[in-house]
Amino acid sequence: MKNDTIFILLAGGKSERMGIAKGLLQYQNSYWILEQIKRISDAAITEIYIGLGHHSKEYIDKIPLLKQAQSEFVIYNKIRIRVIINSNPEMGSFSTLQTVLQQIPRNKSVLTNPIDVPILNTAELQTIIETQSQIVLPNFEGKNGHPIKLHPDFWNPLLRLDPADKNSRLDLEIKKTNPSGITTITVTDSSIVKNLNTPEDWAVFSKA
Repeated sequence: MKNDTIFILLAGGKSERMGIAKGLLQYQNSYWILEQIKRISDAAITEIYIGLGHHSKEYIDKIPLLKQAQSEFVIYNKIRIRVIINSNPEMGSFSTLQTVLQQIPRNKSVLTNPIDVPILNTAELQTIIETQSQIVLPNFEGKNGHPIKLHPDFWNPLLRLDPADKNSRLDLEIKKTNPSGITTITVTDSSIVKNLNTPEDWAVFSKA
């Protein structure tokens, strides 16, 4: 079953603790960002927007399809990919999210996920995609994680926030939302709460 929800993969950070752009880590003879795309494409998603920032040149130099995807959709693993570069990545991940959202049709729901949070299993990802709500949050053992699904009625107003304001953050905007507009989906996949921030984190994860 196809779905018109758009997936946003955020890969614009400095990766200071990791020491290398996280999406360019080697994973099973490929790059981690390509593994993330593969996992997303296994569900009913037809378009992925990738938000790049601090390491954009490295991504583009090492993965040619990302260069082409700056100007047009590129088909990879049967999914359409666009790359959006945040010219002010120092303003933080919310700035990168905003930059991507500005390029997305205003009537589309989106799923957003940082590059350092592994995409969960296909069945539970599909459940998140199919759930209709202002905000859909996956929850593992009492902890909310990613990806987060956002209805256009919720995310369109995010475009008006000042990214330079320290209070312009997705988590804070979610907290302001009436609980009746938030649906929490209990999942069995602990991936949703993982953060692969350090070489030690990556070593444990990649050997699992």
